[in-house]
Amino acid sequence: MHDYIKERTIRMARYVVETRKTVRVIAKEFGVSKSTVHKDLTERLETINPELAEDVKYVLNYHKSIRHLRGGEATRTKYENDRKSVETELTL
Repeated sequence: MHDYIKERTIRMARYVVETRKTVRVIAKEFGVSKSTVHKDLTERLETINPELAEDVKYVLNYHKSIRHLRGGEATRTKYENDRKSVETELTL
């Protein structure tokens, strides 16, 4: 494995543990794909730093356990915004 991949993986892992941000946010901030973040944090990190991998696994499992709640919030927000725009159009 190349050194830059190891360094990126460790930086991402520490960032996840410190900030508890999601894979999608991490990918955007590091300029890589979600697949790359996921592979780095779940597969590569175990061979590089098993202790850090356990901490990251805890955060990722937490996000996985609440994703159905986040999806519901996003849907509710979308329809509230749609309703507000329709009401605005009707008052014009």
